[in-house]
Amino acid sequence: MYPSRFRYEAPRSLEEAIRLLHEGGDEAKIMAGGQSLVPLMKLRFASPELIVDINNVPGLDYHRADPDGTLRVGALCRHADLERSDLLKQAQPTMAAAAPLIADPLVRNRGTLVGSLCHADPQGDWASVVVALGGSVVARGPGGRRAIPAAEFVTGPFENALAHDEIAVEAVIPAPVGTRSGGYLKLERRVGDFATVGVAVALETSDGSVTRAGIALTGVGGSTIAATQAAAALMGGPLTPESIERAAEAAAEAAQPRSDHRGSAEYKRHMVRTFVVRLLSRDGASVGKAA
Repeated sequence: MYPSRFRYEAPRSLEEAIRLLHEGGDEAKIMAGGQSLVPLMKLRFASPELIVDINNVPGLDYHRADPDGTLRVGALCRHADLERSDLLKQAQPTMAAAAPLIADPLVRNRGTLVGSLCHADPQGDWASVVVALGGSVVARGPGGRRAIPAAEFVTGPFENALAHDEIAVEAVIPAPVGTRSGGYLKLERRVGDFATVGVAVALETSDGSVTRAGIALTGVGGSTIAATQAAAALMGGPLTPESIERAAEAAAEAAQPRSDHRGSAEYKRHMVRTFVVRLLSRDGASVGKAA
């Protein structure tokens, strides 16, 4: 199937892109990697009248750390850039674990982290990772810049908090206060598939105690789930078998899975619990997918 007719614009500045979005109203869409938008258009699940391609806008293809350790990922930074990143391997174990598990190599070469967040697919991996890390999305529009916490950015299945004339220009991960550890585990039917269940864990520890914890779930609800009670069960002390068990049970309770051809709701909730225990029992070892 072919997409509906549309107008195509390739601005060379953010100001021009924002102006085009403002003029296009609700019928305009941004294209960065195109790995989500183009398939929807080909199936006619989306029929925008205007495509604003931002790939010619300079200065958005970065990922870098500020002097204080804050990580910034630009709107045109590809999944593959993050997969190969020494910075992530050294300082961002949860992101480093997730990067190789995003879709397949073809998608990773073109798709972007920020675009994935904007797409807001309940089975998208990056949203859980950024939520677990306490990250935010920076939007830019006619009124300037604003930061939106990742936990508030996804407002529902395939819905986000951007105004129609705003562009998500970067994702921001706050600097760690203590020693950072974490990981991401994903249950998929085959390599490159969407997550049947995914769990992101991000910890910060100081003097043997957990000073910050984030746990977020993929694919077990209508949108990304921040398992706040599970994270709270880990705070203020060392990781112990008892605290890990409490966190795993709370995460399983936070999940809202449905039975389908991928598995029963009970099975998916069991996998959430298993993944939380597995990640925390090795203190956030940053590797992983499960078949």
